[in-house]
Amino acid sequence: MSAPQVRPKPAGAATEHRGLRRFLTERRPRQERCELCAVAVAEGGHRHLVDTEKRALACACVSCALLFERPGAAGGRFRAVPDRFLADPEHRLDDSAWEALQIPVGVAFFFRNAALDRLVALYPSPAGATESELEPSAWQAVLGGSRLARLLEDDVEALLVRRSQGRAECYLVPIDICYELVGRMRLLWQGFDGGAEARADLEEFFEQVKRRARAAQREDRS
Repeated sequence: MSAPQVRPKPAGAATEHRGLRRFLTERRPRQERCELCAVAVAEGGHRHLVDTEKRALACACVSCALLFERPGAAGGRFRAVPDRFLADPEHRLDDSAWEALQIPVGVAFFFRNAALDRLVALYPSPAGATESELEPSAWQAVLGGSRLARLLEDDVEALLVRRSQGRAECYLVPIDICYELVGRMRLLWQGFDGGAEARADLEEFFEQVKRRARAAQREDRS
């Protein structure tokens, strides 16, 4: 297997969702508004939509987001980002599996981009979300046959994986959570290894994901 080419991608590049700058800049107190109906929404009380044509995230009130949970709504242009967090305790990632993915850091996320018709592998870095070209055979061998991969919804969900202290964990999460992590790391990163503040924030982030995740069940839609 050839080594992947790792290419930094600035916010707004082809493989990232545009409209993610809210996660990549210092947060300032401001009134959030739904980008569809302009109604004011409370901080933390809004949803996100993926604009599949522009590959952008848009803030939406709960009412508007509900309209786009139906398959094919608006011709499929807008898709509501789900709010499910899943884990598969039966699936294990050992050191050899991680090495097969050839991700140069300990955290990465993978999602299917419907417009590009391919999988995208990204990881947080001081420059933002950085793409690592993914060998399809490596994906299939390591994650492609897993229950979480079969449940993954295009564009709006991702598999978030982390390798730490000799163990690896994998979760199915909303795509906006991954870009929130990218923004947090970009803001806090210091020095070569990120620094103590970034590492502590990363630990807290994954503790929150772990608490929210439930075990994937057979009845979950595939």
